[in-house]
Amino acid sequence: MTPVRTRFVASLLAALGASTAAVAQSPYYDDLACRQYAQQAVAPLQAQSSNNQVGSALLGAGLGAALGAAVGGGRGAGIGAASGAIVGTGAGVANAQADSGYIQQQYNAYYYSCMQTRTPAPPQYSAPQGYPAGGYAPQPYGYAPQPYGYR
Repeated sequence: MTPVRTRFVASLLAALGASTAAVAQSPYYDDLACRQYAQQAVAPLQAQSSNNQVGSALLGAGLGAALGAAVGGGRGAGIGAASGAIVGTGAGVANAQADSGYIQQQYNAYYYSCMQTRTPAPPQYSAPQGYPAGGYAPQPYGYAPQPYGYR
């Protein structure tokens, strides 16, 4: 029974040693977790931005067709729809670029705030042993500061 017990204990220790390596945290874990958090936070903004781009192209085409039909009849409606789609797409692209900058700012803010909560505070500065603390030196004896506005 002793050899079986020894083998069992040895295999248990080997398994325990192998499993603790997997428990060790990657140095990039915080970075990856914060990237994922920031991406999830801005995902609704990205979806809204792409919906706005498609909507502005469709709205431009509809307005162009209506205006073209009112001015030039059937052929004017086709020309108005095409030009409205082009103008609407251009407006959508301009808005998407502005949204892209805003979304990137929001992503950066979420990422930064997440990383700030995960990293320890830097150590506080203190003067080395035997040296005075930082700041201004005391004024010499008998020195009286001049009143404000004195010439």
